Amino acid sequence: MAPITRAREVNKVLPCRAGDPDLWFAESPNQLEQAKALCASCPIRKGCLTAAMDRREPWGVWGGEIFEQGVVIARKRPRGRPRKIAVPA
Repeated sequence: MAPITRAREVNKVLPCRAGDPDLWFAESPNQLEQAKALCASCPIRKGCLTAAMDRREPWGVWGGEIFEQGVVIARKRPRGRPRKIAVPA
């Protein structure tokens, strides 16, 4: 298989190439968690994460992790102030 054809075939199975690219740079914590979940099955997840850490990506989901200001964070907090009283589920 020619290198260009191979690259196109690989891009078809990469979640970040097949779906909406904005999902990986969303503001919504729920959308970012969705992007992280899609990364779980990605064949180049580890390499993507390593490269993003080397580049100190400023934001977005890379290799199944959320980056903010160049560092990996566990979860993104929603915008605004936290509620004073917990809302029943």
